[in-house]
Amino acid sequence: MEQLKIIEKKGANYVLLEATGELTANTFTELQSKIFGLIEETNVVLDMAEVVQVDSSGLGVIMAAFNDAEDFGQKLYIMRPSNEARKALESTGFIDFFPIIQAVTEAL
Repeated sequence: MEQLKIIEKKGANYVLLEATGELTANTFTELQSKIFGLIEETNVVLDMAEVVQVDSSGLGVIMAAFNDAEDFGQKLYIMRPSNEARKALESTGFIDFFPIIQAVTEAL
């Protein structure tokens, strides 16, 4: 069964969302509700180190959050994307849109 677990941690000028599992059509709603609730107020760091699969629905949520962040003057960072997450982002060309970081200290 597909699952996605999101752990939220607050930093000085960002909220870290640690994602674990599959970001797919069956699981994206948890990330969607968390990220869109935060992106208006602060920068968001999405840690994708433990994401094992990303499909087009998951990519759609990430792209929409990125666009909303720009609209609100915030940033969406992708931190430590797993090989699977990186491949999904690269296959669509979306990887070039996102600031990819290795640690939360790189977030503005």
